[in-house]
Amino acid sequence: MSKLPARIRLADAAFALFDERGYEQTTVDDIAERAGLGRTTFFRNYRSKEDVIFPDHDRLLALVRDRLATSSHSTALVAVSDAVRLVLLHYVDEGDLARRRYALTSKVAALRDREIASVGRYQRLFREFIADWMGGPTESASLRAELMAAAVVAAHNHVLRRWLRGESSDPVAEVDEAMREVLALFRAPGSSPQPGGGTTVVAFRTGQDIDTLLPSLRRLVEDGAEH
Repeated sequence: MSKLPARIRLADAAFALFDERGYEQTTVDDIAERAGLGRTTFFRNYRSKEDVIFPDHDRLLALVRDRLATSSHSTALVAVSDAVRLVLLHYVDEGDLARRRYALTSKVAALRDREIASVGRYQRLFREFIADWMGGPTESASLRAELMAAAVVAAHNHVLRRWLRGESSDPVAEVDEAMREVLALFRAPGSSPQPGGGTTVVAFRTGQDIDTLLPSLRRLVEDGAEH
């Protein structure tokens, strides 16, 4: 039977050592030794011990970008849903590795901060795509794109965390339903609001205080009423 690829052997060794000794107490040399490989082999596969923990976000972001780029104006929201599903499936395919990562990042603040920064890269990519789909670079369109991108990422992360905690037996079906709910909150550019009027408010967490947000939200509602 052939040996596992060096990248997988290093990841298995790293997580075993993190469990035994703790993240901070484990060195690159410890990981390479446990995997039966040399230090040079480690750095051919990973830039640091932190990189062993996280998925290849650069590759995942490229896949998301490629899927979004294949869409037309009329299929943009389908592409967003497909891209979200693509990211979720990557974690699901990782299986136990994804769950071990979740447990570790929940305990180590520095790793949690890095994961949050990675999430921001996905949100920025979705925001830029959605803003382009919406058209003109107005303040109203910019805010709608920001709100929608935040909701898209929040929906994905909600389903992912449920799966990681063992609370979801069919995360793909859940994320598809979550995306239907998210996209229903936003009408396509140029479309008319539904009969009956009213105001829909989307809640999300932001670093801005409420006094800063309220004027922009008020203008967004007023712009929607004018259309």
